Amino acid sequence: MASLLTSVRVGLRAGLKTECRSFVTAAAQPATQSKNSVRTGVIARKKGMTAMWDEWGTRIPVTVLQLEQCQVVQVLNEETHGYTALQIGSSDRSEKNVTKPMLGHFERAGVEPKRKLFEFHVTPDAILPVGTELVASHFVPGQFVDCSAPTMGKGFQGAMKRHGFGGQPASHGTSVTHRSLGSTGQRKDPGKVFKGKKMAGRMGGEQATVQSLKVMKIDNALNLIYVKGCVPGVDDQFVKVRDAVKKRGDKIAPADVLPLPFPTAEPELVKAMPRELVAKTGGSDPYVMKE
Repeated sequence: MASLLTSVRVGLRAGLKTECRSFVTAAAQPATQSKNSVRTGVIARKKGMTAMWDEWGTRIPVTVLQLEQCQVVQVLNEETHGYTALQIGSSDRSEKNVTKPMLGHFERAGVEPKRKLFEFHVTPDAILPVGTELVASHFVPGQFVDCSAPTMGKGFQGAMKRHGFGGQPASHGTSVTHRSLGSTGQRKDPGKVFKGKKMAGRMGGEQATVQSLKVMKIDNALNLIYVKGCVPGVDDQFVKVRDAVKKRGDKIAPADVLPLPFPTAEPELVKAMPRELVAKTGGSDPYVMKE
């Protein structure tokens, strides 16, 4: 009986410590995370751009990304696939709009059919069970992320808009060729235009990644991620968001919010978090006049 009471007290103390930890730094398995660990990313939808102000009153343009029923659909391991990754699905859709093979794929996973599927390479210690839901608190305010999505399609454009050419002179006899790209080849030798020459053509609609964007705010009620700066794609575009590859280790986030939730945020702790978590810029007031 004494040993049972002792174990209960130890469990209560451990639970109290867990609840008293900072909401931002809470992690599922902090003991297993290493400097080489790679967490999974998430699939969000771009909702548009707005602005927010930091504690000094400086205006910061931000892009709003929202997570919609983002879940783990499949685990790919080294033995069966040759690499370790998680297949993530986002945004539920009606079964009538899903093919039978894909419908069986979702049924085996025990999740609702998804509109978009992406794979994220992870380390074996960051694998999540199938069906795990990823929320906005997978990231923390102040950390850096990479956002990938197809760029806006611009259609067929000229060389000046597509490649930033300066065009022809605007005076001294130039006629009807002000926006011309100029010469594209040589004379009889070699007598051709080399492949890859920058000319007019289809612009946009290509996969692009913007790296090291700062997470300014997290909204746990609406699953919103406010990212500083611009993100590729049109509104409602699916965007892959993952930890910044160029900000590994202690550089990925401020020291007061490390370590990151690993492998993702615990649902119980997310429910206890405030609705909004805002990053602090720190430093001194930029508007104070220096003597």
